[in-house]
Amino acid sequence: QVQLVESGGGLVQAGGSLRLSCAASGRTMSRSARAWFRQAPGKEREFVATISGSGGILSYTDSVKGRFTISRDNGKNTVYLQMNSLKPEDTAVYYCAGRFNSDAVAVIPTRYDYWGQGTQVTVSA
Repeated sequence: QVQLVESGGGLVQAGGSLRLSCAASGRTMSRSARAWFRQAPGKEREFVATISGSGGILSYTDSVKGRFTISRDNGKNTVYLQMNSLKPEDTAVYYCAGRFNSDAVAVIPTRYDYWGQGTQVTVSA
C-alpha cells in the first residue's frame, strides 16, 4: 500500500516562497512519474507540474513557469515543489500524485494511481 504525505504548506504574502514536500512510503517510486496538482475552492483540480522517474523530463502549467520548480530525491522517495514569487491566485490545496510503474509524465489526474491528502497554500495580497 503506497502512501503519499505532503508537507510544507502554509500562509505566505504575495511575492513570498514556499517549498512543498511529498514523501512516499510502502514501495519505492524511483521509476514512477510524480506530479503536483492543485484545487482552489469551487474549481476543478488542475495540473501544476510533473517529473519523470529519472528526473530528466519536466513539465509545468503555463501559469507557474519560471516561478515553480519540481524536483525529486529518489534516495528519499520524495518529490518537491519549490514555489517562488507566489501570487494570490496560487491559493489552493496542493496534492501530490504518483503513477504505478510508469515513468511517463502526464498532466491528466486520472493517469495517476496514488494521491496524498493535500496541503493548504494560502497567498495573501
